[in-house]
Amino acid sequence: MTDPNWALMVALMKFLESHWHEPDEGIWEVRGGRKHFTHSKMMAWVAFDRAIKLVEDCGCAAAEHFARWQKIRAQIHAEVCERGYNTKKKAFTQSYGSDALDASLLTMPIGGFLPASDERVRNTVEAIERELMPDGLVLRYRPEQCGVDGLPGREGVFLPCSFWLAMCWHMLGRKKEARELFERLLGLCNDLGLLSEEYDPCNKRQLGNFPQAFSHVALIACARLLSDEITLPR
Repeated sequence: MTDPNWALMVALMKFLESHWHEPDEGIWEVRGGRKHFTHSKMMAWVAFDRAIKLVEDCGCAAAEHFARWQKIRAQIHAEVCERGYNTKKKAFTQSYGSDALDASLLTMPIGGFLPASDERVRNTVEAIERELMPDGLVLRYRPEQCGVDGLPGREGVFLPCSFWLAMCWHMLGRKKEARELFERLLGLCNDLGLLSEEYDPCNKRQLGNFPQAFSHVALIACARLLSDEITLPR
């Protein structure tokens, strides 16, 4: 790693050290006020985890940062497991103390926060299947349950979330179901092979921003995992 790149990473991590514990608008940039979103905390953990692994892999001189980053990584992990998991709901929920589900938490095993085999992850996947899957595709959340969106109207299914579910199924050994869902999602592409961010299963049309890079990144990641081209972090 070059000196400017290393300096930039240290500066970014320094900022995160001071701000990871604060509430925010979450991955979906909701309009209902800042909360302690479970996904946001998990992604802060991912940042520290990758910084630590980068130091380990490249041998960067980071003695002054390394132990501190390890401590913060462990602190975030413990907090998310304690405050982000709802024992009554038997699932990780959208924000600390909430009962609302959020499909962004399907990325937990994808990012390596917990393995897919962890009971809490399995429970979360099953809860999302029960409550966020109209017509076999995945909603990101139900606005009427979480009260954080601030927007009127009906949500379509959010396409990246369905790709994440296929990835989780694959990691859980449900490979046939994963491939079937992946192929169904491919069938939603237009004649140029492009996807929007959402899909309306009732009217069978794409919704929202188009084309949506988020959907295509999830498609590529899912394709690579299902074809065993990559091994995800553990």
